[in-house]
Amino acid sequence: MFANMKAELITRFHNISDDDTGIEMVIWKLPAPVSPSTHGYKYRLVYVKQGLRAVGFDNERGKGDHKHIGAQQFPYEFTDVDRLVDDFIKEVEKWQNEH
Repeated sequence: MFANMKAELITRFHNISDDDTGIEMVIWKLPAPVSPSTHGYKYRLVYVKQGLRAVGFDNERGKGDHKHIGAQQFPYEFTDVDRLVDDFIKEVEKWQNEH
């Protein structure tokens, strides 16, 4: 059924400064979910501070939806793309205010 369907790029945003601080977001709409996720999106959103990941949201095969806050990893409940971006930005703002 999905043999002729291709992934569709939803957004690609990259804003990293000379000191390796900034945000990168890549979101794809897929013809089928990336197991064990049940939705049809593949995403990677990351906030780096001086070259190190401070906040990250992603869903990789075998791990599913999750987020990274500093050195810790937590499950993430994906509902839709708009909520994903909002949740990511909130975590970035929280990190910036605390560090």
